[in-house]
Amino acid sequence: MYILLADSEGGKVTLTPLDARGEAQAETNLVDRTNLPEAVRDRESRNSPRWVWDRAQNWYPALLEAKVSVERCHDLALCRPILAGSELTLETDYPRDFVPIEEPLDTAPRGFFNPNQQSLFDDLDQASRKRGPESTELIAELRAQLEAVSQSKNPQRLQLLLAAESAGALIAAEMQHSGVPWRTDLHEKLLEETLGPRPDSSALGIQRPAKMEALLAELREKLGGNPFNPDSPQELMRALHRAGIEVKTTRSWELQQSKHPAIAPLLAYKKLSRLFSANGWSWLEQWVKDGRFRPEYVVGGVVSGRWASRGGGALQIPKQVRGAVHADPGYKLIVADAAQLEPRVLTALAQDSKMAEAAQDHDLYAGIAAQGFGGDRAKAKIALLGAMYGATTGESGRLMPQLARTYPQAVGLVEAAARAGERGEIVTTKLGRSCPPPSERWLQAQRSTTEQEQRWADNLARSRGRFTRNFVVQGTAAEWASCWLAELRRGLRARPGLGAELVFFLHDEVMVHSPESSVEQVNELIEGAANSAAELIFGKVPINFPVSIAVVDHYDQAK
Repeated sequence: MYILLADSEGGKVTLTPLDARGEAQAETNLVDRTNLPEAVRDRESRNSPRWVWDRAQNWYPALLEAKVSVERCHDLALCRPILAGSELTLETDYPRDFVPIEEPLDTAPRGFFNPNQQSLFDDLDQASRKRGPESTELIAELRAQLEAVSQSKNPQRLQLLLAAESAGALIAAEMQHSGVPWRTDLHEKLLEETLGPRPDSSALGIQRPAKMEALLAELREKLGGNPFNPDSPQELMRALHRAGIEVKTTRSWELQQSKHPAIAPLLAYKKLSRLFSANGWSWLEQWVKDGRFRPEYVVGGVVSGRWASRGGGALQIPKQVRGAVHADPGYKLIVADAAQLEPRVLTALAQDSKMAEAAQDHDLYAGIAAQGFGGDRAKAKIALLGAMYGATTGESGRLMPQLARTYPQAVGLVEAAARAGERGEIVTTKLGRSCPPPSERWLQAQRSTTEQEQRWADNLARSRGRFTRNFVVQGTAAEWASCWLAELRRGLRARPGLGAELVFFLHDEVMVHSPESSVEQVNELIEGAANSAAELIFGKVPINFPVSIAVVDHYDQAK
């Protein structure tokens, strides 16, 4: 059973029971927002419905603050672009001209927790708060989505994808609510050891930490003694050129090609500058509260279905500060990552029996090396990554024929995806997420008439081919990870006595904050969820999807 949550007049919320087709099952209930948590809790305890809402981030954080969690949801905003763009729904009536459901313009999510409030729902100015879509609009959208799935080329695949995506919306809100355990004192100590004492923030002008100032003085001296701002790419480029260092960019990989004595202090300065600006004292004050880092995750924020984050750099926690991610006393951090996920996904997608044999061991690259590259693991890895990412020149290109001879089905799958992209076609993941069609600019370029225009068109076609080559694999890997997360969440909810909670997710890695006494059981749930995810997506296949698990006190011990 579905229950739709929607805004109504006067600060009320409508709860509309719906059947499997989106038809009203009973009368709509109207409740005050202050009574919403109890109403949700009551219905959740009775029949565990699938909650339907415009977007989870507009509703679920408020419920979590009121200590109410839900088992399942259908997130209309997340499901809509999948259905609008999927190759599986081309023959349905679902609109292809996707227009997102309007998102509130508030700088914080609706119901965002204010610690000064008596209750999350107190003191909200209902007259000025932007209302969400009408319930009739949302019911119509739900019916359209359910019909599109039922009429699609593969309803089962799409149902699983939408369920996993919606589960991700719940998990994202729950992880934001729980937060990553973060020791402010350790972070500050690390900053002082690496950068020097905290600069005076009340002083005028740029105030750099002492170690950055020392490197800057050395850098200026080696570049002729003229003052310049190294944080300005334009000023830095001019200073380098004045010293005879002919580079086209100030990127580290290009600077490393020069032997000039100024390069070493410059690279050291850039490294410290990144830490200072991205995870320095200002970041710590803004993002870590009460011993928790609480970023906002964006489910499906990348076109392939991978997650993104909004603010705080949650998906780019650098190694320098991972020591501050620290378990509470009596707890452990369980950090699990899927080993060589994308190559294993490729194996399962292609149903390449020879590569499946190589994948039986924990190290897939070693297995491939033993079968076709004389035991040279490095060559095997270069060849396979080149096939998946389109690096088919140089060493990768030289090794590609051997890889294709040994694994014709796996190589054939990515090559077919690349050729489809070059022709302007769309490609689709295992569960039904399709890549965007080519832009009008791309299509116009393919109608070129001159030789110069044709070269440009060919470059664009090859670029799109590299994108579609990896889209199928990376997108399906994202689907596997979503199912892994959802299955792990389900297992943890079924055993609340473990006291463990998901606190972090990064593409193919999860982090669970667990009491020490529950570590063994949580490890079993993590591994079981990985096996379940593989079976949900691929069925019974002879391919392992192993996970590496590290039980640590702080995050940097896991890597």
